[in-house]
Amino acid sequence: MALLDEEITKNVKDMLAELPGAVTLTVFTDDEHCDYCTEILQLVNEVAATSDHVSVEQFEIHKDAEQAQALNIERAPVIAILGERDYGLRFYGIPSGYEFSTLLHAIRAAARGTSELDDDTKSYLAGLEKPVDYQVFVTPTCPYCPRSALLAMEMAVESPMVYANVVESAEFPDLANRFEVMGVPLTVINSTERVEGAAPPKMIVDAIRKAVA
Repeated sequence: MALLDEEITKNVKDMLAELPGAVTLTVFTDDEHCDYCTEILQLVNEVAATSDHVSVEQFEIHKDAEQAQALNIERAPVIAILGERDYGLRFYGIPSGYEFSTLLHAIRAAARGTSELDDDTKSYLAGLEKPVDYQVFVTPTCPYCPRSALLAMEMAVESPMVYANVVESAEFPDLANRFEVMGVPLTVINSTERVEGAAPPKMIVDAIRKAVA
């Protein structure tokens, strides 16, 4: 049975129409423990079927360790959204519920290869000299999470120093516990700076500035 009904499939097709570049959804599964790997693979394949510019690659994180290392991936399930180059866009877990829109917007951002950020944010990111590990913890039922997740993706597309990791917190309880995720969205920069809620770009820039100081 298809995960996307006819109406949603049409909406996805419209949203991904005329992508300016090719996008590869590279999925790493985990044969040892993975509750939603089957559904994730089905979902990305149904999305890819709506556009000639979107394709899917599948790997298993243990058997395909070389490919995982090349993309700096250490845990699964994860979708790496790759455009003309690897912009560092990662979605850990299944992008269901409200987070389905995050996947679609990430595909569009990777296809563009440019962000839609404001000029002040772009200017700051252009001067980054240290890497930024930008994590956003989300849940499928959170209506505010896609805004935070998309901001992370946009910043990663804008700067080669930023790596955006959107994490479905319920599927990765070890990370959720490590960073004491009590509510979502929660943004964590370089494992040190925390920003709760759907923060605007300026607040995230301030957190990045502190994290790389």
